[in-house]
Amino acid sequence: MAKIERKFMAHYINATPSGEASYERLGSDLEEFNVEMNAEIETKSNILGETSVNLSQYQAQASVEPFYADKDTKLFTLLQDIIDNRKVLDDAKTDVLEVHTWEEASAGAYTAYKESAIVEVTSYGGDTTGYQIPFNLHYLGDRVKGTFNPTTKTFTAEE
Repeated sequence: MAKIERKFMAHYINATPSGEASYERLGSDLEEFNVEMNAEIETKSNILGETSVNLSQYQAQASVEPFYADKDTKLFTLLQDIIDNRKVLDDAKTDVLEVHTWEEASAGAYTAYKESAIVEVTSYGGDTTGYQIPFNLHYLGDRVKGTFNPTTKTFTAEE
């Protein structure tokens, strides 16, 4: 059995959604990061005593908490802009990548999935450990498979 260490499932966020993509990896302060699938399930029982289950969609989301502000990162700039300007709707939209670094697809590039997401800043402030900006990512379901090169930080969609 070849178990995969958590560090090989990489998550990136585009910190410059209105310009050329600038992907920053999530995780430096995170002990845990899960994408909650939030499946929409409908269960029905008929008069024969049979049960049917229909899974119609996923409403995936993830929570990034804690997130310590680092003024030298573009992700901090993005989050502070959302806070300062109370951005909503498409103004709070970016894209995220899920990169399977255990699956090298080509030299230096790994299997990856790109998806749009809304950034919801849940609060800001924090305690004496530092300025914190925890946020949620609400995935929009337009998932595209491709490859990602972590050296050049470039995503290439499959044809």
